[in-house]
Amino acid sequence: MSELTLFLVRIGFLAILWIFVLSAISVVRTDMFGARLPAAERAGKSGKKAKQPKAAKPRKGAPTQVMVVEGANTGERADLAQAPIIIGRGTDAAIRLDDDYVSTRHARIAASGEDWFVEDLGSTNGTYVGTVRITQPTTITTGVQVRIGKTILELRK
Repeated sequence: MSELTLFLVRIGFLAILWIFVLSAISVVRTDMFGARLPAAERAGKSGKKAKQPKAAKPRKGAPTQVMVVEGANTGERADLAQAPIIIGRGTDAAIRLDDDYVSTRHARIAASGEDWFVEDLGSTNGTYVGTVRITQPTTITTGVQVRIGKTILELRK
């Protein structure tokens, strides 16, 4: 093998190695500090408060809270009137989980009309409805188990 070919192989290997290292650092940074917010969302949080519509009274039999039913934070709950609800390890999470398998901003529970949806926010370990890992917003109802890391949550009345 010529010296030029060997030199190019070494440079290529170093380039691939650095790409791997930089992507690993990016994943760790995102998991520790959360994803960057778009400029429009950051401007909305800068102190200007938008008018929020009055919360409609929930219909009879509709869920009113999300509750941790299994895991380290059993018993912790959040009122669905405060939707959307962020679940994760971050300080801005409505349900803060002490679980090594949970990302800073792991999942979100939000309403669309009278239906409730759970959405994975790009977490490393995924969000499961029952035993199925979700990749898009998924409808949940009262009693359906949502697993995030080693923690299980449910909608309750």
